[in-house]
Amino acid sequence: MRDNDTGGTAVDLSKHDALAGAFPATNEGRLLFAIAFLFSAFQIATAAHLIDPPSQLVRAIHVGFVTVLIFPLLAAMADKGGARRAIAWGLSTVGMAVAFYQCYEYADLLVRAGDPLPLDIFFGVLGIGIVFAAAWVLMGPALPIISGIFLAYCLFGEHLPFPLNHRGYDFSQVIDHMAYGTEGIYGIPTLVSSSYIFLFILFGAFLEKAGMIQLFNDVSLSLVGARRGGPAKVSIISSGLMGTISGSGVANVVTTGQFTIPLMKRFGYRPAFAGGVEATASMGGQIMPPVMGAVAFIMAETLGVEYHEIVKAALIPAILYFASAFWMVHLEAGKQELLGLPRNELPSARAAIAKGWYLILPLVALVWLLFSGYTPLFAGTVGLGFTLLLILGSSIALGMSSRVVRVIFWIGLGLIAAAFFQFGITVIVVALVALVAANAAAKGGRETLVICRDALAEGAKTALPVAIACALVGIIIGTMTLTGAANTFGQFIVSVGGKSLFLSLLLTMVTCLVLGMGIPTIPNYIITSSIAGPALLELGVPLIVSHMFVFYFGILADLTPPVALACFAAAPIARESGLKISLEAIKVAAAGFVIPFMAIYSPALMLQDGGPLAASMGYPAAVAYIVFKAGLAIGLWGAAVIGFAAVRLSSLERALAAAASFCMLAALPATDEAGFALAALFALLVWRKAKAAKSDPATTTPRAV
Repeated sequence: MRDNDTGGTAVDLSKHDALAGAFPATNEGRLLFAIAFLFSAFQIATAAHLIDPPSQLVRAIHVGFVTVLIFPLLAAMADKGGARRAIAWGLSTVGMAVAFYQCYEYADLLVRAGDPLPLDIFFGVLGIGIVFAAAWVLMGPALPIISGIFLAYCLFGEHLPFPLNHRGYDFSQVIDHMAYGTEGIYGIPTLVSSSYIFLFILFGAFLEKAGMIQLFNDVSLSLVGARRGGPAKVSIISSGLMGTISGSGVANVVTTGQFTIPLMKRFGYRPAFAGGVEATASMGGQIMPPVMGAVAFIMAETLGVEYHEIVKAALIPAILYFASAFWMVHLEAGKQELLGLPRNELPSARAAIAKGWYLILPLVALVWLLFSGYTPLFAGTVGLGFTLLLILGSSIALGMSSRVVRVIFWIGLGLIAAAFFQFGITVIVVALVALVAANAAAKGGRETLVICRDALAEGAKTALPVAIACALVGIIIGTMTLTGAANTFGQFIVSVGGKSLFLSLLLTMVTCLVLGMGIPTIPNYIITSSIAGPALLELGVPLIVSHMFVFYFGILADLTPPVALACFAAAPIARESGLKISLEAIKVAAAGFVIPFMAIYSPALMLQDGGPLAASMGYPAAVAYIVFKAGLAIGLWGAAVIGFAAVRLSSLERALAAAASFCMLAALPATDEAGFALAALFALLVWRKAKAAKSDPATTTPRAV
């Protein structure tokens, strides 16, 4: 779809585009800006424990802010008429009333949990309805319809035939489960959104203001910008680097994607493919050490191992994941005859690092805190605080005429930051207050404060689609916990595999992908690992490998339609349908589907002991062999999916490449030998075809763009 396309999809995209714009320069726009600013301030205050309300209240206020903002913000940015704006503010008031009721009645709601009053049911219905409405107007009908089907299953599933039926639940019981407590719209996804995701979206926003994203982009452009398909390769490298900060696919999309997606489009990539590349690379941030995603910390706690053990297991698969995405865009560029950027337009990596090396310091502190046993929420809060110290401190330092004074200032600020480890977050807060006061007294400093203020409001606006999606998918999780559908469904699929490891793995993958259509990575991992983990352990798979298998496909589920949250986050930037982006993302990530299977058959791929390969040739040799084989397999798989390898491939050649890759994946007797033989045959056919094409005078050279 081109930028100027019309139709139903374009209408939905215009809503996303409206959020990508600035707050209206009206009294109404300024009010919405203030609400968004307060939203971010509240989230930072709770993350830093400056205020410490119960988790349930944090979730309720979080969803309340989201529903208060969405309706009038969309109406104002689309410049709707007076009647529609009045309706929007009316719905906004309903969202505020629901949040207020949750807070005002918090203690009494705990006492009467499971026995709600009629007024509780009334506000519960309002709360569920307002979340459905907000998701519909902001994201379109797909996710609300899916969640609505699950909600209908709670209410009417008892009338379905066995084994789909359940025992039946009263209307009040369903509403109480979905609208109150820590299930439903205030469940795990909202918890993650209100703490981890929101915080790192803000982290990304401030890092962008500080210049770190520009640093990543400059380094990436210098390294690969001039290569074939350079803009897409820049996207993969910068998203991988950004993944060491955020660990959130959506946060990566909305930060690095603002630069990389338009760049890819400008140099000839289709909008859907550009969005798919960014979504695929961004989702890889959750498996990219050292930070990874929140699931890594949950996994470490579940398995009772140190965090560095999870990092060790994820290291090689993460490298292969990004290498496979890199390979896919290289092949696509060859197929579409796209070259890179002119070298004279590219920045210098050495100059960029020399200029912005100090921006790495908050990241170093973040990694150190994570490996020291602190929670990702705490480490992220401190990292955000250090970034603010850099931004505000830089503004003050620029006004100092003496180099000596500047050095003394930075040393003093560094000592204050270091004092955090002795005296806690209060030291950082006091330093920030002092820096804000100092900046307020200087003209240049006031401009810096305006930038920080705008970053807080823009960060809150950026978080709205993710936050409302997390609230709504809570309906799906609430349905599964209330009816037991997750265990019934998962156990049925996994049991079908019986004692066949490959079939069990295939069905476990399907389980992760199906659940992931409406469930974020964390609950997807929790549900599927509790079901599939023990089954795979019985079949001889090491426990950490089986959990990483589930984790991997839980992440890939975020690229699968119809929900594909990361792809829909890329949609307004690419100006393309989220569904089309999702289909392209699956193509780009296709080689990534191979990696977890290979790790199951050869645990050495995750640097784990066990497996016949390590027993036969020794652990170091097994690691080297499986990495080589995995690289070859994903290379063949990429050629099969894209249909290009030096030359365009026929259907027979693509099938041959896919067969060779599959043989290397299977790890059965003689399959490796067959895979290498088929790979050699494929290479021979491609070499002969390329040689013939080179001698053909009609062959054209790739077009520079």
